[in-house]
Amino acid sequence: MNAPRELGDGQGEPSAPHQPVHAPRPMPAAMLEALMARFGDRCSTAMALREQHGRDESPFDVPPPEAVVFAESNDEVAAVLALANAHRVPVIPYGAGTSLEGHLLAVQGGVSLDLSRMKRILSINAEDLTVTVQAGVTRNQLNAEIRHQGLFFPIDPGADASIGGMSATRASGTNAVRYGTMKENVLGLTVATPGGRLIHTGSRARKSSAGYDLTRLYVGSEGTLGAICEITLRLYPLPEAVSAAVCSFESIDAAVRTTIAIIQMGVPIARCELLDAHAVRAVNRHDKLTLREAPMLLMEFHGSEAGVAEQAATVQEIATEHGGTGFEWATTPEERTRLWTARHHAYLSALQMKPGCRAVTTDTCVPISRLAESINASVEEVEASGLPYFIVGHVGDGNFHMGYLIDPGIPAERETAEGLSARMVARAIALEGTCTGEHGIGLHKQGFLLQEAGEGAIDQMRALKRALDPNDIMNPGKIFL
Repeated sequence: MNAPRELGDGQGEPSAPHQPVHAPRPMPAAMLEALMARFGDRCSTAMALREQHGRDESPFDVPPPEAVVFAESNDEVAAVLALANAHRVPVIPYGAGTSLEGHLLAVQGGVSLDLSRMKRILSINAEDLTVTVQAGVTRNQLNAEIRHQGLFFPIDPGADASIGGMSATRASGTNAVRYGTMKENVLGLTVATPGGRLIHTGSRARKSSAGYDLTRLYVGSEGTLGAICEITLRLYPLPEAVSAAVCSFESIDAAVRTTIAIIQMGVPIARCELLDAHAVRAVNRHDKLTLREAPMLLMEFHGSEAGVAEQAATVQEIATEHGGTGFEWATTPEERTRLWTARHHAYLSALQMKPGCRAVTTDTCVPISRLAESINASVEEVEASGLPYFIVGHVGDGNFHMGYLIDPGIPAERETAEGLSARMVARAIALEGTCTGEHGIGLHKQGFLLQEAGEGAIDQMRALKRALDPNDIMNPGKIFL
């Protein structure tokens, strides 16, 4: 095994995030006329709609796309790409708009291609535990549809994201510690290529050794290689029994070390989430809860009645050894929903703690044995800076999120937050982790990807991009320069 790299080893100081260069490619009038003729009122240049499709929760302010097109079929997606390719106009696939790292920003102008109206569930194959959906189907819509068949789709990034967007960003979330990420749960795709051709990757079979694994190439490509139109997914039986628990700790370190012990003991915990005291305080105010305002683990167990009881007892014993107190159990669906809804509101709840603020957020993922080291050092740095912050994390798989709350009218606060973020990411890379466990690269982490992967790997990525998208129309300016 390679020795862990020193912080910034070989790279100098941690790099600041890439600042996008606004160099729009003007859209030819002929292309806009063709779009209007084909799509009618489903092609819009209204400023309000363009602005809606031209911003996210990233810290970048970028001019909106020149037009928004709502596609309703695979053929329509392919037609937009063929037209854009002929005119060398950028296209940014758009799902639910929940990305965090500038993925959907139109840094070179062009068309926002909205797939949210492609919301059909095409086939449910309960016997094989698979489903095929259009890209605009959201995870909540999917689970509502398949629940009556005793099935569920476990990938839960928090927001009600579209399945197409979740595939494009290789999303994961609260259930990843047991069920994996989109990478493990996407079996096949239908993709519109930049030239306007529809291709199919993978199959409903659980494994294959046939040719290049194009499915894995497109999963996580962030819309830079093609537009995902349909997705075939793994499904899982609804567990016989589900139980959730919260437990408080005197320190973040104790909570994290409890998590490490749970994972190293091999307990098949389904969810293991960390909220620091600031995050707990925020969700208490937002959701009218009375949780103890201290570092907290929110956990969930899936399985048989006996299995869930055994898992919960083991976890409670481990937590007690690390000073965990105040165990509260939630066994009814209503109680569990209340707790997990509060967890999913943590980001918006934290923003309300400092009215008018924006959050500079970052996530990293490290080997589970290095998680305490990574979080503790990051907390020390932000405490010393004086910036308000909050931490939430899918700590069961070594992934955590830091949100720095800044006043957008004070540039020094943004600079401080970006510096802290850069140090946190560089530390994760030095600990043999990654610059992003689930947010993706987008615009914000391009420099960090270079630190992590190296110039040789980036050159290979660029070569793939040139080969599959020679006119650079698919979400240009993202992932790497």
